[in-house]
Amino acid sequence: MHVLIEYGVGILTILSPFLFSFDDGAAKVLAVLIGAGILVLAVVSDAPTGLARTLPAASHVVIDYVLGLLLIVLPFVFGFAGDDGAATAFFIALGVAYVVLAVLTRYREGPARA
Repeated sequence: MHVLIEYGVGILTILSPFLFSFDDGAAKVLAVLIGAGILVLAVVSDAPTGLARTLPAASHVVIDYVLGLLLIVLPFVFGFAGDDGAATAFFIALGVAYVVLAVLTRYREGPARA
């Protein structure tokens, strides 16, 4: 279920600058790059819905926590926290949601392959 959510979150993140009218150029670029990264993470995850299944669950969980925390701090690091409320709210909300998703997920290795 977690990886299925990631596919949707990746697409939402890519579309977020257009859906939520981000003003800041850095926020737009970051959203598209992070969304693409989330899609790649979902594709390579060793989960039933992963397509390439090359990333072990132990690595996936670490990436999830790092990504969640990174999303929370990006508006401040890239300086759009005070200027672009929509982008800031989206990044922080997505970061918090990502950490919550990681906490609630029971990570397991995918099924054995022959």
